Amino acid sequence: MIRSERAADGAYRIVTLDRPEARNALTLDGLDALEAAVVDADEPVVLLRGAGSAFCAGADLDVVESLDDPAAFAGHGQRVAEAIETAETVVVAGVDGAARGGGVELALACDIRVATPDATFAESGAAFGLFGAWGGTARLPRIVGEGAALDIALSARVVDSEEARELGLVSRVVDDPSAVARAVAENDPDALAAVKRLVRAGARGAETEADEREAFARLHGIHFGE
Repeated sequence: MIRSERAADGAYRIVTLDRPEARNALTLDGLDALEAAVVDADEPVVLLRGAGSAFCAGADLDVVESLDDPAAFAGHGQRVAEAIETAETVVVAGVDGAARGGGVELALACDIRVATPDATFAESGAAFGLFGAWGGTARLPRIVGEGAALDIALSARVVDSEEARELGLVSRVVDDPSAVARAVAENDPDALAAVKRLVRAGARGAETEADEREAFARLHGIHFGE
């Protein structure tokens, strides 16, 4: 269900949601495998992508319908999304094809989101009497703003790649997401990790100017110190 491999040039890791017959929908085991693939990556950059014609359809509906403990299932997905967000490696979501529900939420947890022209996004949970509970109600408004988040989640409508870019849901529309991962991986890995950590902390109101000074001084010592 999850395929993990080093890119041909060795610069970054490719983690593929590899269940194309189910549009890469995720089970509990798939979520665990995804978390391990990202957290255990030795490379400074991970490209997250989907096999076949979809990025990720979200949670497997057969699993959702048979849940004995829905709160635990939501918590499971939240933990994986948090692991992606806080991983030391930079995670690039390369969305090609449909991202739905939990697929959108996993992309939201990534550090960089890019889409191909064929990418589409929808928080479709409301159409099924649910909503995005893998951190989507927190991350979506933080990224696109409250008004746009409510529009997307309450309407369950499909957003195409250009609108996603205009909203800030993705930063770019590209033909080849791997080129983005490769370009990021050309930079210094210590600097990448520091920038990710500081920006993430700042978004939560936890990063201070002292943290920034200390991180800058540490990097300076690594690369320019005697």
